[in-house]
Amino acid sequence: MVSFGHLIFYCGRHMSVYIQQLRQQLFALHSNKFFEFTVIAIIVFSALVTGVKTYEINTTLDSLVHILDSAITLFFLFEVTIRIIAEPKTRDFFKNGWNVFDFVIVLASLVPLDGNETVLLARLLRIFRVLRLVSVIPELRILINSLLKALPRMGYIVLLMFIIFYIYAAIGSFVFETINPSLWANISIAMLTLFRISTFEDWTDIMYETMEVYPLSWLFYISFIFLTAFVFLNMMIGVILDVMQREQKQYELERDDNEADEVHTIKQDIDHVKAKLDTLEALLRQSMVNKS
Repeated sequence: MVSFGHLIFYCGRHMSVYIQQLRQQLFALHSNKFFEFTVIAIIVFSALVTGVKTYEINTTLDSLVHILDSAITLFFLFEVTIRIIAEPKTRDFFKNGWNVFDFVIVLASLVPLDGNETVLLARLLRIFRVLRLVSVIPELRILINSLLKALPRMGYIVLLMFIIFYIYAAIGSFVFETINPSLWANISIAMLTLFRISTFEDWTDIMYETMEVYPLSWLFYISFIFLTAFVFLNMMIGVILDVMQREQKQYELERDDNEADEVHTIKQDIDHVKAKLDTLEALLRQSMVNKS
């Protein structure tokens, strides 16, 4: 009974060591620059394969595209499986939002292309595999994170812009309605007209039309463009740049911490090897003393 327990303990210990070594090897594979470049290349190739499907192609080429699509799906499944196994704890993989995003995209790609009911859905879901470039390339992740974190502050700017749009639309509807009802009939149409003006789409034609009746109406347009196209746009850019700088600094700090952890791990391994060598040297000396 004791020997059987020792056997179980021995097998369990060696199994845990094997799993740990496997995780280290898979982590090294996932962190390999060539493997990362391969993943990026496959994502780009997947986008090209999806684009080919939008053209009218013969049966042979369609079969080849179908085979390539299946191979790409299997590769993505293999890659995400490696990342899950490489984590010390599986649940740690799902604590990262970008990992969850990749996992969902890969699962969506598993929807089969066979069947009239699912073929359109499957093709639409495969388009989103291009978004995996965002999770693979750190610089793109910084941009997306910056945009998401800037949204609350940008929301207040949008609210202020809406107030300005509403005020100018009300003024324009009251003053210019008789000149051109198709542009200033009510406040909602006037807001659409102002949006057109803010994008500089033939806004001078609208201005000259009203200036024939109200010569000073140019003040209305110039002041509106100054507020929306210059002030609010620069405020938006300023908010995004501020958040991007913070995200860049945070990314650099995390990268430095990861490098420090790797150096610490390597140092621990060296100390462990050194301790084993010292033990081996002591044993050799003891053996030589005993022989003498």
